[in-house]
Amino acid sequence: MDDKKREELAGLLTILPPVEFCCVYGSILHPNNHDKSRMIDYILGVRDPIEWHSQNLKMNRCHYSSWILRFGGAKLITKVAEGIGVGVHFNPFVSWDDKTFKYGVVRMHDLVDDITNWKTFYLSGRLQKPINVLVDSLDVEDLNSSNLRAATSAALLLLPSHFTQKDLYAKICSLSYNGDMRMLFAEDKHKVQKIVQGQFDLFKGIYKPVLEEFSNKDLLSFSLFGDQQENITQDCGLPAVQSLVSCLPEAIRSSLSTQLTDQQTKKSGRVPHEVIIKSRAEAANCLERIIRRKVMVSSVRQAVSGVLAAGVARSALYLAKKTQKAWNSRR
Repeated sequence: MDDKKREELAGLLTILPPVEFCCVYGSILHPNNHDKSRMIDYILGVRDPIEWHSQNLKMNRCHYSSWILRFGGAKLITKVAEGIGVGVHFNPFVSWDDKTFKYGVVRMHDLVDDITNWKTFYLSGRLQKPINVLVDSLDVEDLNSSNLRAATSAALLLLPSHFTQKDLYAKICSLSYNGDMRMLFAEDKHKVQKIVQGQFDLFKGIYKPVLEEFSNKDLLSFSLFGDQQENITQDCGLPAVQSLVSCLPEAIRSSLSTQLTDQQTKKSGRVPHEVIIKSRAEAANCLERIIRRKVMVSSVRQAVSGVLAAGVARSALYLAKKTQKAWNSRR
């Protein structure tokens, strides 16, 4: 993204209280996106959400559409986001400088926790896709490298021995949508394919270091075919599976161990002293269930929180637009 575009996107920050992290995500990063009517999506990381919302209510009270939260104050806004939702309060349909914005505010601790531990798989899932970082006081972009490595590992466990780069990025992209209730009725059914196709070069750029690392470990090998697209072959042996699992966040590994232990106990009638991955397919199936459940729970929590945060009217408008796009994709 050129400096002029970055400066234009950073303009919103001039009317908001200071933030420690800010990134832009979504369709605005599509190189062929010329639809100026679309909302521009931001994630804002702040040290203290109560303090930040208190300042923002004084500066931009109109951004908060729900009268309950508007008059309940910053404490209630933060309580709903963290107690009901997954820690993020979104202000959608914010109009400024002839553009429409949606920004989500999250406590920096929660942002870092989700990136490194996949606690909710909500923000970590978004940061596994291309983003454009505008502010980064705590080197979140560097921390996110472990998130990208883990996403690649999870995707590889769910892919066959031979696939293309597009297959890989589509699988990575789909991790955070598998289980999301919005995909049932309020999202374009071709969403993943459109994201990967529109941002393919961006995916290549952010995942290049991870693929090189895995290639150096002999987990992957590459061969070129049409239009410089790369075919990828992965080692599907159990040592390679163990290596991929070791790259997953500790909480995910713990859940994986618990599920595999339960399965091994049922089969043998004995509790093993340590969990041994006996089957790649078994490990992959367990991992898919774990991630799907996390995404499902987070999407439900955030949906309820979103209705309270944005108000019924704006939530209905947002859902109507999403549903229309989903309907159009199914024709």
